[in-house]
Amino acid sequence: MAKNKRSIDNNRYIITSVNPQSPISEQYRTIRTTIDFKMADQGIKSFLVTSSEAAAGKSTASANIAVAFAQQGKKVLLIDGDLRKPTVNITFKVQNRVGLTNILMHQSSIEDAIQGTRLSENLTIITSGPIPPNPSELLASSAMKDLIDSVSDFFDVVLIDTPPLSAVTDAQILSSYVGGAVIVVRAYETKKESLAKTKKMLEQVNANILGVVLHGVDSSESPSYYYYGVE
Repeated sequence: MAKNKRSIDNNRYIITSVNPQSPISEQYRTIRTTIDFKMADQGIKSFLVTSSEAAAGKSTASANIAVAFAQQGKKVLLIDGDLRKPTVNITFKVQNRVGLTNILMHQSSIEDAIQGTRLSENLTIITSGPIPPNPSELLASSAMKDLIDSVSDFFDVVLIDTPPLSAVTDAQILSSYVGGAVIVVRAYETKKESLAKTKKMLEQVNANILGVVLHGVDSSESPSYYYYGVE
């Protein structure tokens, strides 16, 4: 079972780039529009994406939402804030020698850690960098807040992929540094109680929950192959 999950993760692809005319891509554009409206209405430029449990599809959703914003013409920065199981470098097929941990440990500048992508000139990424022994402490540091404040001056949208809340508190910590939070749940697998617990954990730190993305609905139960939506 574990081997199958790794295979799925290593073969994730960005549907909004590969097939922008697909019904799934259209759903991602609907999600983008909803988030964009809320960001404009609330005057925020940054948000994080998390989930209740692992393998819910949050990293796939993060990448596709980032691409959807870039296709809209927005200058987008996607940061891999999952310092435990990073995937942004795998998804976008870039090196991960220098990234977020190097910035937070003052080993590298933001300019040296930023990487462009082949998918869009509007999309920039910061990978995780080397996995540190103390992810929560690094993410809670003033350096992380300074980073988000700094890049928010240059990008229209700053999106952070974070670990699931069931295992660690990293997303709770980061929620105080960003303008909002999006929760990804997996159809048929994420339990209602788990989602309620995740929502409560974010509310405990006064996180601004922008919405919930439902990932992986069976095609036989939906007009589209999958259905994604923000409530």
